[in-house]
Amino acid sequence: MRTIEMIDGVVKMIDQRKLPRQFEIVECRDYRALADAIKDMTIRGAPAIGAAAAFGLALAARESRAPTRDALLRDLDAAEKILRATRPTAVNLMWALDRMMRAARATNLDADGLRDFVVAEAQQIAEEDVAINRAMARNGAALINDGDSVLTHCNAGPLATVDVGTALGVIIEAHKQGKKIHVFVDETRPRLQGARLTAWELMQHGVPMTLIADNASGYYMRRGKIQKCFVGSDRVAANGDVANKIGTYKTAVVARENGIPFYAVMPTSTIDLTLANGDLIEIEERDAREVTHIEGVPIAPEGVRVGNPAFDVTPHKYITALVTERGVVVPPFAENLRKITG
Repeated sequence: MRTIEMIDGVVKMIDQRKLPRQFEIVECRDYRALADAIKDMTIRGAPAIGAAAAFGLALAARESRAPTRDALLRDLDAAEKILRATRPTAVNLMWALDRMMRAARATNLDADGLRDFVVAEAQQIAEEDVAINRAMARNGAALINDGDSVLTHCNAGPLATVDVGTALGVIIEAHKQGKKIHVFVDETRPRLQGARLTAWELMQHGVPMTLIADNASGYYMRRGKIQKCFVGSDRVAANGDVANKIGTYKTAVVARENGIPFYAVMPTSTIDLTLANGDLIEIEERDAREVTHIEGVPIAPEGVRVGNPAFDVTPHKYITALVTERGVVVPPFAENLRKITG
């Protein structure tokens, strides 16, 4: 199945908190439950939560008993505010909500017609995400040579999107093309998305891989065991700075030190030209228990002070190129990102 889909008025998603030990499907029948699923990372990954937000508005439209178009739009506005507040860093969530509300306001449909329209628009966003990811996979796979060992950080596979994936979609596509590749997978503390999700996905596709601790990547880079780095992205600023899972920045710095190309993969909806640079990106701070506990088991002294930023920003000078569905963007990013986004 897809990571997330809406069937007969119910949004179904893979519970990413349970993998790899359990494969479970969560069903959301109202937009508040879906907002909670985004917040607690039942679903995560920038493109996936963009689709989730769109489906959240579709659920809100179906829930609303508003008799008129204007009343329904007010109900959608209220739901949109709750969905927008779930996670602040990934721009795809805001992009999807903006697109949905803009499209809804542009119609002249009555309340019942608008309900159907909002559901159809959410489905369209999901379908487009799959097509976009397939295009990114083809574009990025061309950058991987037969025999390459590739490092990836966090999870940017099918689970981070509606289907196919961003950075991991590129890697899986290269494998499908018959290239003999090997993947080094950072475990990605504190939530271990690399160990739990990326490793699981690569094993499903039969891609040769090695799981490593986050602080081991420099060791393998220095020994010449890694030829390329591919990561996803949650937001890209106008100058090419990339916000991605915490730990991406230091990985990019070490890659540059060792002369290893570093690529970030994202749909153009992740590019935020309203922000001049990455310092303007809001970084989500998450619960301290993600650091002090693993699956409920304490691993740190009780009462210890904790910092838990979910993302960091990699300055564009450390990035070789950005892979999008419209092509591979190379420096100067400030100029070429504007060209590729039209």
